Amino acid sequence: MKTEHRSGCPINLSLEVFGDRWSLIILRDMIFGGKRHFRELLNGSLEGIASNILADRLKRLMELGMLTKADDPSHKQKAIYSLTEMAITLVPIMAHLGAWGRVWLPVSEELSIRAELLEKGGPPMWEQFMDELRHDHLGTPVATPAQPSVRATLQAGYEAVVARKASSGIQAPAA
Repeated sequence: MKTEHRSGCPINLSLEVFGDRWSLIILRDMIFGGKRHFRELLNGSLEGIASNILADRLKRLMELGMLTKADDPSHKQKAIYSLTEMAITLVPIMAHLGAWGRVWLPVSEELSIRAELLEKGGPPMWEQFMDELRHDHLGTPVATPAQPSVRATLQAGYEAVVARKASSGIQAPAA
């Protein structure tokens, strides 16, 4: 993929990758939500991406080397998308974005609990999560298996907030 760049500045070049409205959301849903099929990404995002935009962004992320696509062995007509090392190493950046958003933006408690847990867990949790993602997407062995997994810990945090709000009569958005 040959592309003209505005400059060689690392911030500019990063924005050329992530500056659109959807690329980070797709990666977020794959990293934190475990979504790996087109339909899961299409129907599982709170933000509601259109199918043509999703197809375009998945193609672009593959061209950039952030995703790979393979036939899903469980279903002939499905493809499974996998994160590459390039995408997996975004976990600390996503943790920082979530922490920043929690401080400065009007986030909901249930949708920001994962960011809070990642912030509190810090680099050791991020490394464990990246190790788990490498196992799931690249097939590498997990160096130090955690029980429960980081994704399960983040999901349990979300479910606890939702349950607490439900018991107090407050309705939470699905995630």
